Amino acid sequence: MKILIAGAGAMGSRFGLMLHQGGNDVMLVDGWQEHVDQIKEHGLQADYNGEDVVVDLPIMAQSNIDQPFAADLVILFTKAMQLEGMMQAIRPLIHEKTNILCLLNGIGHEDTIEKYVPLEQIFIGNTMWTAGLVGPGKVKLFGDGSIELQNLAPGHETNAKELAAALSESGLNAKYSENIHYSIYRKACVNGTMNGLCTLLDVNMHNFGMTSPARDIVTAIVAEFSAVAAAENVQLDVAETVGYVEQCYPTEKIGLHYPSMHQDLIKDHRLTEIDYINGAIVRKGEKYGIATPYCRFLTQLIHTKEELLDAK
Repeated sequence: MKILIAGAGAMGSRFGLMLHQGGNDVMLVDGWQEHVDQIKEHGLQADYNGEDVVVDLPIMAQSNIDQPFAADLVILFTKAMQLEGMMQAIRPLIHEKTNILCLLNGIGHEDTIEKYVPLEQIFIGNTMWTAGLVGPGKVKLFGDGSIELQNLAPGHETNAKELAAALSESGLNAKYSENIHYSIYRKACVNGTMNGLCTLLDVNMHNFGMTSPARDIVTAIVAEFSAVAAAENVQLDVAETVGYVEQCYPTEKIGLHYPSMHQDLIKDHRLTEIDYINGAIVRKGEKYGIATPYCRFLTQLIHTKEELLDAK
């Protein structure tokens, strides 16, 4: 399969590497020129579960789509605020049969994607894989993960199942979901707690989870996500979802991982996706008349930290 990875940061690099190793024809596209240049010159360098791996993957700069590549599948891994620009950039590589799989953090990205391809070609999902960007052209990949995905257009369930099977052939543990919006909201609860809290406290997930206030804080945030989800006919059990978040804490799983928001803001002084995670819950709460004080405060704190660090 010809697969375009649109957004070749930490997670995009992981998927590109694993899909390449699975025998697919992979092309990367990214907006960070230094990252692009390093991969072109030295290949993608990865600490892959403790083993040093170098993979020669073709890559194009988002600002200079200069190679023909008729993608069968595009996997979107940009930051949420960069999605529109990426879709515009890769438009020449999309044809009438190109499927789009969106695995971005946050909620509601299908509204942007639908401007560029028919609903029948759009698949949405989430992933529990993790990855870290060490520097331009270098990533750290450890642990196991999974993907859930679903077709947006009714009647395309077979296509979604075939896509999941194809990704699983490369070890990505993908499965078809009959209720992806539930899975997306559930995963958003992980992002809505671990991303902002670990970033503000400058800790990994294990260290946060071992603090005595952790459960109360997570429960308060998850309760707001649950109330907003219910307004959109998605039912989240607060206690079960808190337990799902707490699965991130053990060191033998992904507890030593620093979430992507921490990598962006604390490590690289880059703007975050907070407006598309907790900020999205605030906006939806306003729409439905639901109070979201914890998500609002967390969003404001992250924006304050962005200003203090002069994030770009």
